[in-house]
Amino acid sequence: MRIDIHHHFFPSDLDKQSSNQVMGWRPAPGTLPWNPEVSLRSMNASGIDMAILSLPALNIGCVGEENRNVARGRNMYVARIVQSHPRKFGFFASLPLLDDIEGVLLEISHAFDVLCADGIAMSSSYGSGPAATYVGDDRYDPIWAELNRRGAVVFLHGAQVPASTPIQDSTLCIPITEVPNETFKAAAHLVVTGRKRKYPKVRIILAHMGGSTPSLAPRVAVLSNHMGCVLSPTEIMEDFKDFYYDTALSAYNATLASLETLVGPDHILFGTDFPAVSTEMADWYTRNIEEYYTGNQAKLEAILGGNALKLFPRFLSYSAAALRFK
Repeated sequence: MRIDIHHHFFPSDLDKQSSNQVMGWRPAPGTLPWNPEVSLRSMNASGIDMAILSLPALNIGCVGEENRNVARGRNMYVARIVQSHPRKFGFFASLPLLDDIEGVLLEISHAFDVLCADGIAMSSSYGSGPAATYVGDDRYDPIWAELNRRGAVVFLHGAQVPASTPIQDSTLCIPITEVPNETFKAAAHLVVTGRKRKYPKVRIILAHMGGSTPSLAPRVAVLSNHMGCVLSPTEIMEDFKDFYYDTALSAYNATLASLETLVGPDHILFGTDFPAVSTEMADWYTRNIEEYYTGNQAKLEAILGGNALKLFPRFLSYSAAALRFK
């Protein structure tokens, strides 16, 4: 079983072409406009058995009924796709803006209890500019408490926000340089505020190997403690080790070695980031994983699917069926 836990869907109302232009990103040929068949063809070509669909989080806009309706509509849209292809897809539910605590709690309930979501997709921060707030903020405590009560899986993706300085080159646009660092900032915020430790039943997956998290976690451990974080350096490192990390657009021998030293292979999950990138681009990273774990089939199988089966046990029935079929 190969289970891709970082796989996006782009409904037509998202206008992904326009958002790509804002970020300076050139979409891969054949990925837009997106529909389930686009993903199924790519999955078949790459030998991927299942994918968990997620949407770039709704992290800007205005709190209100319209924002709630957008989140609900997109969740119902992707839930119908999963219902039509239960052996191929799962999904992480979108949430309204986190400042809408009541709306978020209602959507969490609807996503899990009605739509049978596999987890929740979150952005690293909500709002824009100086008003942006990272997900570890105190005001979001009721949300984390509810997710902890449910033992939920949260897929945390870096926000697509511009840097404070101009893009240095057209080939180094926002998705390449800024998004991964936003993931690190959110992860670090969850750790130093104690939110990660306070709600241990929430399993948090950091996109793109956590961005710069593996290399900067030790910096946070000592310096944030010096600046007043009540957690010791050892405790801070323990909390960073408790995240899960996906391989999307990040897997290479050096990065895999670094990540495996930090968390061990049981906390590494396979991801592609399709259709934000082409099948061929995603496959380059997959080959790196296969080459790195040459001679260690058990670790390879765990990363490509076994670890995901532990987080999403409902997929086990499909795994057994697939093995019988083979």
